[in-house]
Amino acid sequence: MARIEPLQGPYETAVERQLEAMVPPGVEPIALFRTFAKNLAMTTAMHGWGRYQLGRDLSIGMRQREIVIDRTCARCGCEYEWGVHVAFFSERVSLTIEQVVSLTRGSPDDPCWESGTDRLLIRLVDSLFDTSDVGDELWSELSAHFDERQLLDLTMLCGWYHAISFTARAARVPIEPGAPTFASIGDA
Repeated sequence: MARIEPLQGPYETAVERQLEAMVPPGVEPIALFRTFAKNLAMTTAMHGWGRYQLGRDLSIGMRQREIVIDRTCARCGCEYEWGVHVAFFSERVSLTIEQVVSLTRGSPDDPCWESGTDRLLIRLVDSLFDTSDVGDELWSELSAHFDERQLLDLTMLCGWYHAISFTARAARVPIEPGAPTFASIGDA
């Protein structure tokens, strides 16, 4: 049960404009956005950063982005945001069901990960989650695959979705209709 109920339309004009800016034309805003909109100043301030994190200017590819987001949300126990990203992006970035399961409750050593870069991304998220830092050895390995701009984007992306996960969980944002749940993906 939601602790902060998402807004329901009809919306005040300023809220409606902000929500429309956050989704493609003709798409209803997700519950998280409608929850955020209860603090319109915060939502407006967040909007530019969120667009950057999900936009074309981000210096990493969409698959790399989704690996970081899915792993971060899973590690934070944020079924809501994890489910939104799995539902909308996992097929688009060619994540197999085995890889989604691994991102949710596996390890970078799972056999479904053929790419060393994918494994490094999972290790990065795990390190940030577990220690709020990246050790020298892992940083060196990451630096062999990612430039400084990308490393900054990767760490900020993980932190951003950590913050999103905190808010979605604490507010008890209800799961989106049709979105997968941790239990629904099984143990592939």
